[in-house]
Amino acid sequence: MKSLKALKAEMLAQPDIRAEYEDQVAEFEIARELIAARARAGLTQVEVAQRMGTTQSTVARLEGGKDLPSLRSVQRYAKAIGYRAVVRLEHA
Repeated sequence: MKSLKALKAEMLAQPDIRAEYEDQVAEFEIARELIAARARAGLTQVEVAQRMGTTQSTVARLEGGKDLPSLRSVQRYAKAIGYRAVVRLEHA
C-alpha cells in the first residue's frame, strides 16, 4: 500500500493534475488560515456562525477550501472571531 505522500507525488507528476492542484492553492491557503484563526480564538463553527448571523454550514463552506470566499465574507468571519482581515500582495 502506498503512503499518502507517495500517492501525492505520483499524482502531481501528471501535468494536468499538477496544474489543477496549483490553481487551487489560494483556496486551500485561505481555508487553512480561517480554520487556524478560529482555533486560536477557541471557537466552534456554530459559535462563529452565530456571531456572523449565518449558519454553521455557511462557515463550513468558507473553511472548506473548495471556492474562494469574497473579501466581504472573510472580513465578516474575521470580525466574528475577534480578528481583522488583512490583504497583502507579494511578488511572484
